[in-house]
Amino acid sequence: FGDVLVCHATPRDDEEVVLVDSPIARWLDVLGGVPDSIRTVVCGHTHMPFVRQVDRRTVVNAGSVGMPYGAPGPSWALVTPEGVQLRRSALDRESAAHQIVQTSSYPGRQQWVDEYLLTNYSDTEALDAFRARAEG
Repeated sequence: FGDVLVCHATPRDDEEVVLVDSPIARWLDVLGGVPDSIRTVVCGHTHMPFVRQVDRRTVVNAGSVGMPYGAPGPSWALVTPEGVQLRRSALDRESAAHQIVQTSSYPGRQQWVDEYLLTNYSDTEALDAFRARAEG
């Protein structure tokens, strides 16, 4: 199993975009500075859950609780010595949206609710949206 490294985007940059279908050469570059003892890297930033192998390492994107892509409901990962389980929790989106709009002081709350809570972008739409940054 080995050590686990948790980062926001990639081990070297909190804003770097790398996708589940990025070429292996790109993944090897991104993980190049990670010590050999790290066998599992948990990342995020793109909000799209996945598990993949990169040169004998497990790479996990836990998805997103607040802005999930691919399917409705908060997504997260359970990482144990036995493996990784991608999970999604049930959420009453209408009730959550109402509560956020009524109680939050965030100035863009209605737009955020409409865009990220009530709209369900597919994995393909999310990949397309991030593609240029992943290849740049």
